[in-house]
Amino acid sequence: MRRRTFLAGAALGAGAPLIPRRVAAADAAIAGKFADTLTAHDIDAFAHLIADDYVNHQVSAAAPPPPAGLTAKAATVAFFAARLKALPDLKVTIQTTVAADDRVAASFVYEGTHEGVYYGIEPTGKRLVFTSCDIFRIVDGHIAEHWGMGDIAGILAQLKG
Repeated sequence: MRRRTFLAGAALGAGAPLIPRRVAAADAAIAGKFADTLTAHDIDAFAHLIADDYVNHQVSAAAPPPPAGLTAKAATVAFFAARLKALPDLKVTIQTTVAADDRVAASFVYEGTHEGVYYGIEPTGKRLVFTSCDIFRIVDGHIAEHWGMGDIAGILAQLKG
């Protein structure tokens, strides 16, 4: 009898990680704040969303690792500041979000007019629309870690097409 009780308890306990814990409302709202600060072109408020010890797991041609001496936070803020400069009417909206435990995932849509150098391409005046899917780990109301995938191929196709 004790063995059955133990096995049943172990089976239920093993399933616990599959049941997401409740996400704090402030943490779930981080995706909206991310989009809102960029749409408002408030790079200082955007930088405040990111923890000082932030880790960016997205490393690609579109988001290379930070140069020596530059933190991941500073590199990310600089990346988005350059995006705002290149697309001065940038608007960011959310298609959908999912939140569980300390993670918030969102699908973002970016829209703006190419009026500044972007990915090394001189201004074209073209209207760009592109997406990204991002996962944030939230600690104390700040983005502590990021995993993501942006549509660099779509951006370049629109710029060059």
